[in-house]
Amino acid sequence: MAASNGIDRIGPGDLIELVSDVGRVPMNVGAAIFFAGENLTNPTTLMTVLAERLVRIRRLRQCLIEPAFGLGRPYWLDDAHFDIDAHFSQVRCPGPRDRDAALTLAADALTRPLPRSQPLWRALLVTDIADPNGHTALVMVLHHVLADGIGGLSILAHLVDGTDSTPPMPEQRASTQPTRRELFYDNVIGHLRALRRAPRAVARLPAAWTELGRGAGGRAPRCSLNAPIGSRLALRTVEVDLDTLRRAGRQWDATINDVLLVAVGGALATILHKRGEFPSELMISVPVSARTAATGGQLGNRVGVMPVRVPLDGTPEHRSVSVSRTTRLQKANVRGLSAELLGPVFRALAAVRAFRRFVDRQRRVNSFLSDLPGPSSTLTVAGVPVASMVPMIVTTGNVAVAFAALSYAGTLTVAVVVDPDLVPEHRDLTEALREQFRSIVASAQ
Repeated sequence: MAASNGIDRIGPGDLIELVSDVGRVPMNVGAAIFFAGENLTNPTTLMTVLAERLVRIRRLRQCLIEPAFGLGRPYWLDDAHFDIDAHFSQVRCPGPRDRDAALTLAADALTRPLPRSQPLWRALLVTDIADPNGHTALVMVLHHVLADGIGGLSILAHLVDGTDSTPPMPEQRASTQPTRRELFYDNVIGHLRALRRAPRAVARLPAAWTELGRGAGGRAPRCSLNAPIGSRLALRTVEVDLDTLRRAGRQWDATINDVLLVAVGGALATILHKRGEFPSELMISVPVSARTAATGGQLGNRVGVMPVRVPLDGTPEHRSVSVSRTTRLQKANVRGLSAELLGPVFRALAAVRAFRRFVDRQRRVNSFLSDLPGPSSTLTVAGVPVASMVPMIVTTGNVAVAFAALSYAGTLTVAVVVDPDLVPEHRDLTEALREQFRSIVASAQ
């Protein structure tokens, strides 16, 4: 979004993430990257290499500046006092020092607000994890305004061995604070460009409405999983073989994302049934990337949303076929257009300080599911293999459960994120998801 005078404004999608950050849990995203390190007796080398590569990513050395009213969107500016030690630290895994303890530490890092006066990220190198599949982990947390999921993967690509360390970012950058006059003229130019694009945006509204399911047929079913969340989140994971799940989906002309929707819907139904609730379907919102090959390596947010009605009754085959049919109808030729409809609404609600009230009482979504295609082969950092990667997202408003999936080296890892006060059955939910995957694979054989 760089415009005149080299001012690097945040984009419309970034602005949505910024104005949405009004809940009890900050709008952060991240990942926990576990290293297979029987030979990693001294993590100092790993931390040194990671620090060197992190500081090369210019966005991680920039602060977000909010100008005065009338001077346009916030913009990125180099931090003249940037100190890597203020963002990157090393900690020992707390007891009982297993993978769950490391994930609890990661969840705490995810839910702590990032100071707005500094670059909006933090990282922890967690050592002494008593897990044969990963003795050391890098926990990376970003504010969502900095990057969406695919943008976050582009950061990962510049931390691993064997890649160009120059981050894929626009070349022009403001190195000094712009004047009010420069900001004013830049804002005017931005509005003129928006007016020029207006006819095209209007022409794309029907496709955006299609992505939203043409209103998705009304409200989401009522259930006890929709209640205003608190300030704590808990995180657990389920792993499944990616090729096995893909083959199962192909039996029913369903994508990995379709099968994931069926699995998480079935897991949620298991918990609801134990609570004495028996909805026939749930509404699960899925982010839809608007990125092309040309923008895939850039930071920022280019994503819409696609709410999908997921049936809970019937066999895995019946539910997968139903979800596959629904998602095919909702997918537009140009993805991510729904943000053009939702963005103005969200910004208007934020402007009148009604956004938090809206999300705490919304009746359109029961849960969230984010699915990212990660690296297909094993990565290394400083020669140390990456054993697994866990995606981390927050859940907001009155959505007590969210899911994030990331494929890596043939394994699909699904993070189950809950408010532990609203969903004390976290372990049961995780096991229910694992059982759903087993059932789907068995049904496809």
